[in-house]
Amino acid sequence: MSKRKLFLPKGCVHACFVQRIKRFTILATKNGQKVFAHTNNSGSMLGLLKPGRTILLSPAKNKARKLPYTLELIDLDGFWVGVNTLVPNKMLKLIWENKLISEWVAYERFVPEARFNKSRLDARLEGPKGDLWIEAKNVTLVEEDVAYFPDAQSERARKHMRELIGLAKHGHQVACFYLIQRPDCKCFGPADFIDPEFARLFWQAIKAGVKMYPYQAEVDDEGIGLGKRLRLVEESNL
Repeated sequence: MSKRKLFLPKGCVHACFVQRIKRFTILATKNGQKVFAHTNNSGSMLGLLKPGRTILLSPAKNKARKLPYTLELIDLDGFWVGVNTLVPNKMLKLIWENKLISEWVAYERFVPEARFNKSRLDARLEGPKGDLWIEAKNVTLVEEDVAYFPDAQSERARKHMRELIGLAKHGHQVACFYLIQRPDCKCFGPADFIDPEFARLFWQAIKAGVKMYPYQAEVDDEGIGLGKRLRLVEESNL
């Protein structure tokens, strides 16, 4: 495995998107035949799910699964957008193992799906100077060169942000990692025009000491790599 890349499963196929059937199911066509696929992205995928677009589907590991494929990528006017929400969590471990973010290099142990009281965060990094609790999010929405999260009203996202604020206020080191899986953006910010309460909590979290790590992904039909860190929209000259 490349130090900077998570490779997609073997056997991925190209298909043509038709429509979203249910929250977690899409209909596509492959070689003229209907194909139903699972999507783990519960967001709106605003601006992405348009009939006729080329998509990339990965085969299910369990051959007996009802939906034989999972939606991985969507072709948006010549570039891929990654919509699999499990990718940011996997990227966290790749980052730690290969020391890709300098602030995380000193941590000696990676704990996935770490629990703190009744909360569960995506990861905890353990080190001699204390632990770092991390929540990871997938970002697919871009408007006028700005990447935004979330792409729909999200009580779950608000709940997670409140938990991060609580941890920070009790003296813990806390971070939120945003993986922007598309190339057409220059900075990142909370989508106040979609979920104003989340945006309010986002800026409150920063004041409480939560560190924000918005990173652009490098996406192709072989896999997803870690690209450059983006500035927050408030810090940008845009």
